[in-house]
Amino acid sequence: MAYLEVRGVEKSYTTSAGITRVLGGIDLSLDEGEFVAVVGYSGSGKTTLVSLIGGLILPDAGSIVLDGAPVSEPGPERGMVFQQYSLLPWLSVYDNVALAVDAVNRGVGAAERKRLTEEFIALVNLTPAQWKRPRELSGGMRQRVAVARGLAMRPKLLLMDEPFSALDALTRATLQDELLRIWGERRSTVILVTNDVDEAILLADRIYPMTPGPGAMLGPVIEVGLERPRHRRHMSLTPAYQKARLGIVEFLRACRRGAA
Repeated sequence: MAYLEVRGVEKSYTTSAGITRVLGGIDLSLDEGEFVAVVGYSGSGKTTLVSLIGGLILPDAGSIVLDGAPVSEPGPERGMVFQQYSLLPWLSVYDNVALAVDAVNRGVGAAERKRLTEEFIALVNLTPAQWKRPRELSGGMRQRVAVARGLAMRPKLLLMDEPFSALDALTRATLQDELLRIWGERRSTVILVTNDVDEAILLADRIYPMTPGPGAMLGPVIEVGLERPRHRRHMSLTPAYQKARLGIVEFLRACRRGAA
């Protein structure tokens, strides 16, 4: 059995306009230490899928199992990084990360928890800013804190919901490179949802394109044949990149044409 198994997951919402079927039967599996991306148009249901795997909402049908345990509620074994930073504004960088460290290390002494907090802050290159509050940080620095906090939970699975989409292009590229570095060091199991095809190819081992919905489903998996460690320079010239990108774009365009 895979480390994460999502089988036949469906989700609908009731609004004033009636019932909207968001997900129409999602099947997804990950091995431990794998980095998988889900790519789709805005509004296709990617955030709903992440929320289901995170246990924030429950599916109408289907099952989600992580490391042999059914997912039925939020838990520290699933870290989450959202598009919005969700930091506590009255706390410093250190204290925001320390909250996560303390939550999963209740039986550990204060000195060790301090060491762990400093380790995760250093991992995202924020040691010089560790006593600053979120309002004193740039958008990119705030998102680094969010990533550090997610990793500090030492989750079995890290869920990232378009974490860089609100950032300018240069900051986004920098944080993508940082995430590549961190993943290379930690080999966490990661699901990234994004509407940026190039971001998915740069970061992931495998990519699932998602149909636009309603009743969104995942298309055939696309393997990213790029060797690691990866570097964005000249990546677009490699046959592996071109093959992956063509496969994703053609699938998404075909879905859009079919929905028209």
